Amino acid sequence: MAQDGGGQDGGRQEGLPRGGPARPEAVAAARGGGDPLRGGPALPAAVTTGGCVSALRTGATAASMALRTCVLLALLAQCLAAASSPSLRAAEDNLLADSGHGHFSSQWIVHIDGGPAAADEIAARHGFDNHGEIFEGVFHFEHKRVAKRSVDPSPHHDTRLLSEPNVKRALQQRIRRRVKRDFLEEQGSGRTERAARGGPRSERSKTPVMFNDPRWLQMWYLNRGGGLDMNVQPAWEEGYTGRGVVVTILDDGLEKDHPDISRNYDPQASYDVNSHDDDPMPRYDMLDSNRHGTRCAGEVAATANNSICAVGVAFGASVGGVRMLDGDVTDAVEARSLSLNPQHIDIYSASWGPDDDGKTVDGPGELATRAFVEGISRGRGGKGSIFVWASGNGGRDMDNCNCDGYTNSIWTLSISSATENGLVPWYSEACSSTLATTYSSGQTGEKQVVTIDLHHMCTSSHTGTSASAPLAAGICALALEANRDLTWRDMQHIVVRTARPANLQSNDWAVNGVGRNVSHSFGYGLMDAHAMVQLARSWKSVPDQHRCEVSAPHTDKLIPSKSQVVLQLHVKECAGVNFLEHVQAKISLASSRRGDLQIHLTSPAGTRSTLLARRPQDMSRGGFTAWPFMSVHTWGEQPFGTWQLEIHNEGRFLGTLTEWKLILYGTETEPGNDGDRKSPPSSNTNVNNGNRKYGVNRPVNQSSPNQGILQFLLRIARPFICYNYNC
Repeated sequence: MAQDGGGQDGGRQEGLPRGGPARPEAVAAARGGGDPLRGGPALPAAVTTGGCVSALRTGATAASMALRTCVLLALLAQCLAAASSPSLRAAEDNLLADSGHGHFSSQWIVHIDGGPAAADEIAARHGFDNHGEIFEGVFHFEHKRVAKRSVDPSPHHDTRLLSEPNVKRALQQRIRRRVKRDFLEEQGSGRTERAARGGPRSERSKTPVMFNDPRWLQMWYLNRGGGLDMNVQPAWEEGYTGRGVVVTILDDGLEKDHPDISRNYDPQASYDVNSHDDDPMPRYDMLDSNRHGTRCAGEVAATANNSICAVGVAFGASVGGVRMLDGDVTDAVEARSLSLNPQHIDIYSASWGPDDDGKTVDGPGELATRAFVEGISRGRGGKGSIFVWASGNGGRDMDNCNCDGYTNSIWTLSISSATENGLVPWYSEACSSTLATTYSSGQTGEKQVVTIDLHHMCTSSHTGTSASAPLAAGICALALEANRDLTWRDMQHIVVRTARPANLQSNDWAVNGVGRNVSHSFGYGLMDAHAMVQLARSWKSVPDQHRCEVSAPHTDKLIPSKSQVVLQLHVKECAGVNFLEHVQAKISLASSRRGDLQIHLTSPAGTRSTLLARRPQDMSRGGFTAWPFMSVHTWGEQPFGTWQLEIHNEGRFLGTLTEWKLILYGTETEPGNDGDRKSPPSSNTNVNNGNRKYGVNRPVNQSSPNQGILQFLLRIARPFICYNYNC
């Protein structure tokens, strides 16, 4: 999550080191100070609702960070009674405003003819620093005297820049709120020992499955066997460790000198976008608020068999880090991160996104969108960069990941989580854009993910979909080692064909029109590393992607309260698309309360995708403007026939659908190794196969996990701690 820069460089705090880890003893001492149970300061007196909010703000700006932590926790205990009041909700909104979301920054994007030399001259002439070229002719400027955050723009700087004959466009950047997709740790975090150097580096040939890394036996998601892990060990046994593949973690920094990852660290896959230098080391503070990227990197490429901490899924891969979340995030910051060295980096892993609060609708801006497009079209020598994204942690707020333009994108491989018992985690978001799942944390008492931590330490408590995306990136690295010619679309096809629904319990499993099990909670199932490696070895690259649009004739269709409208769109032809991949329903509608709406799309084969579920927290009157709701549930089906769009309005207010159209992506011939059929079998008829009916829902019984008292306390605690401490 972007921190308040407060006039400081990149949001860093004075006196807090970045170049090396703080002493763990000092960190522990700081955390112990201020605890009244250990002789620290007495707790504040009980407070009212208004006083609660005021005291929280005061605690958030206290001089001692150790005291701030304890004061906040004490205040939270006293504020539980007031937690559901309207004034507290208003206070949360004020805290969101304090984060700077939507404010103008001191950064500009400037389109300049004449190259870097001309850009340097223009920047110097008008008081800017030139942070470099993002795309050809597109430069990232920052003004030395403009406030880092301001409610008001600075149009006079636009005017001065545009007075230059070589400047074609100048755009002041707005701050975009982005959050990391992990959670607060429970007591007993698992950071119990310092990692120590030693041990041999693993060989490229046949790899043993028993390692001397101290946390190896705790890595249940890699070593349980019996179909209850991600089937990584057989891939290792065949010699696939990710060697030659480069993965970068887009996050809050990377502790590159951690002894369990330093051997695999790749400086060419690393950059500090927040401070504009080549060193991705995180900024250290007393709360370890910038541990997230280091933890994610360890999941991918922690060195195996070196007697240190853990084992990465792709422990032979190279790993880098981009520090971009520890400062004000703008469209330019995202674009620079997503487009870093695309001819060297193979896989970009991101465990962040817009707020998972159940009321935000947001996605990549103009520049970040261009970075995605250039990445998939030009990255890796034209084979396309592979973007792996965490699907989101907004389950407790009934969020929907189709309202997140990063996970809802056709260019990203969106990954959800499953608990160790194969259940839907309490934080999970269900949506039709999720492609697959890896294991992560669950209920209190369920196991979490093991990885490296700041200060050369180790943890057994990495959580959320933040932990799922790097595991998926590591598995993709194994497949990419098996076949370096895989394109970005090849990787998605291989995931769809090899993911396993078995042992994942949800009541939303269905079978689509070509016989594949798919779920809004888990996508096509648990990623299977060995199956992906095996399929990758013999995989024929998919045919060219084609795209067709079919616009609906219906406009200004009223959506009455407590009712639904059903619209049909008949697709007779779709040039070049006989086998579907991604399907988008681009919808524009007006609504007085956006969260009251539910939207479903049913394919000609009868596959029903929930494009939007009800979001009780979303009280926006903004509606949707050409929002591309995406589904992967019809993968492999044919597009021809009648598509049906249902919009349910559960609220008291009238809505209006102003426009909708289908955008169908796919291939003319059948992808994969099964032949080159140009026409799939008819999918308009339900086909019986034992107990399976293709094209209809097939529910599976599952009792919803009980969140329990700890989740309730976290729900109350997180808005205050996370807004202030970047957790």
